[in-house]
Amino acid sequence: MTSGAGLTQEEAFARIRLLRSPNVGPVTYRQLIARFATASAALEALPELAGRSGKAYRIAPERRVHDEIAAVRKTGARYLFHDSQDYPGLLGETESAPPILTVRGDPAIASRPCVAIVGARNASAGAVKLARDFAHGLAEAGHVVVSGLARGIDGAAHEGALGAGESGSTIGVIASGIDIAYPPEHARLQDRIAEEGLLIAEQPPGVEPLARHFPARNRIIAGLASGTLVVEAAPRSGSLITARLAGEMGREVMAVPGSPLDARAHGCNQLIRDGAVLVQSPDDVIELLSGFDGTPRSVVREAGPTLDQTAAQPVSEEPAATGIADLLTTAPIAVDELIRQSGASASAVQLALLELEIAGRLVRHAAGRVSLG
Repeated sequence: MTSGAGLTQEEAFARIRLLRSPNVGPVTYRQLIARFATASAALEALPELAGRSGKAYRIAPERRVHDEIAAVRKTGARYLFHDSQDYPGLLGETESAPPILTVRGDPAIASRPCVAIVGARNASAGAVKLARDFAHGLAEAGHVVVSGLARGIDGAAHEGALGAGESGSTIGVIASGIDIAYPPEHARLQDRIAEEGLLIAEQPPGVEPLARHFPARNRIIAGLASGTLVVEAAPRSGSLITARLAGEMGREVMAVPGSPLDARAHGCNQLIRDGAVLVQSPDDVIELLSGFDGTPRSVVREAGPTLDQTAAQPVSEEPAATGIADLLTTAPIAVDELIRQSGASASAVQLALLELEIAGRLVRHAAGRVSLG
């Protein structure tokens, strides 16, 4: 079941149970582990933490976790924990990295240079061919192609990488459980990726790909790669979400320009206007990512909050969660701004936010922002 040095079966079980408990997302999970050292201790503390915000709390039932583990084994998948040696390194550097993944295939593939290729589901024939050609060329040059197994550009990218022979490799990240193929026509492609590359799921087995799961899937795609290439995308598409998440992570963002007469090209053209690097061939991507040191040429990102704003602020006693809640609205705000306005210590504010999230009253957003749920 486990993939992590020194991790007991009991602690592995507790970690899965903790993450499957209500209102425990990736950030909250990490904070709980940091505060209580083990998942077992965090589970014991959850009801009391939630109770401080006035709500009863029930952790995930043990039976549910036993059933999940059995389903993972049945599919031939295994768990990959955040502190495992073969957990993808670049993904692990991101703020919202999934604490637990289920995988089929070889996780070592993710340690090689990775580039994400994403784009429209209803892509034009020309864009599909372009995505396939880009992926083929990048795979031949030793890059692992990451995408989301969707129709259109994603599927073409996976196929192009797999068609590069022995040097070709690809990672598919899905928005469902590891045992569900979506779209259904990609079932064979999904199995081939699991056999020849790496298939990754964050959702438990049996979970269908709901709309809210796709942005979460997209941040994994962006997190695995040093750069994200958008081949064709309409405005407000999931591909642009992936690109902007990559920018916020400090990764390279690239786009293939298209005709202004085609609405499917407007997203890429806008990305280029917003600071993405224009690329026209696999060689452009290879040159851009060669020796990538974490300082991208692209500027598709939001300005992050500065920490020095809090340096001169007096530190008060730990605020109650209700006090921090009074500073929040449904509009996202940076945690650092909450620290500045409350005058409390960073650890005190994080604890208050932790209590609010476990109680189901807090929503976490990209770039370290939070809002009332």
